Amino acid sequence: MKAMIFSAGLGTRFKPWTDTHPKALALVNGKSLLQRNIEYLQQYNITDVVVNVHHFANQVTDAIKANNGWGSNLTISDETGELLETGGGLLKARALLSGNEPFLSLNVDVLTNLDLNKLLAFHQQYQPLVTFGVTNRKSSRVLLFDKDNRLRGWRNVQTGEEKGPHLNAAETGLKEMAYSCAVIYQPEIFDLIKQQGKFSIIETYLDLAAEHTILGYDHSGDLLVDVGKPESVAVAEKLFI
Repeated sequence: MKAMIFSAGLGTRFKPWTDTHPKALALVNGKSLLQRNIEYLQQYNITDVVVNVHHFANQVTDAIKANNGWGSNLTISDETGELLETGGGLLKARALLSGNEPFLSLNVDVLTNLDLNKLLAFHQQYQPLVTFGVTNRKSSRVLLFDKDNRLRGWRNVQTGEEKGPHLNAAETGLKEMAYSCAVIYQPEIFDLIKQQGKFSIIETYLDLAAEHTILGYDHSGDLLVDVGKPESVAVAEKLFI
């Protein structure tokens, strides 16, 4: 299985580190977020990995070269010309992820011990277009699922704004779950994406969910830290040695 680690972001919430460094190289107990995610994938024999770069891209590529990819085969998807967010970044990397098998994506600033074998088994059992990890942790933005774990929408908890196919179906009793950023895609996703340029992959999920099965895999109880702010490093260091 191939994987992509989204590593191109500006890391605006992670200042002042990101004034002079990419967030991907922020350290948690002496290891960068990028190294930790590469080693996490290695636990599941996933060593063919695409890494996208934009913010201080040369620092990321230099670290990869200096460490020989930390033992994995890393390919760069270069977004130095324009930061494309997760959806645009995935689309740009299409040629690097091409094949007949499902592939995986992670966000570099999320650390988790989610069992990827279980996520893949769930995906293989139900055969959706997309499967991603979710948990019942608190979040200002949540995804909405029906009783069959099928994605039906998105909600901003603070403003009440909602998007998604459930709005037309007038569904009730939907579960709020937080996105874990560990995703398995069927390769045909590329032929279905309607957005172009810079966009969030969440837009694609919501666009496709009306006609295609997109499932959430509940792994509540697993470790998960969004290392989005400098203060979250201390939290991560207590959980990820």
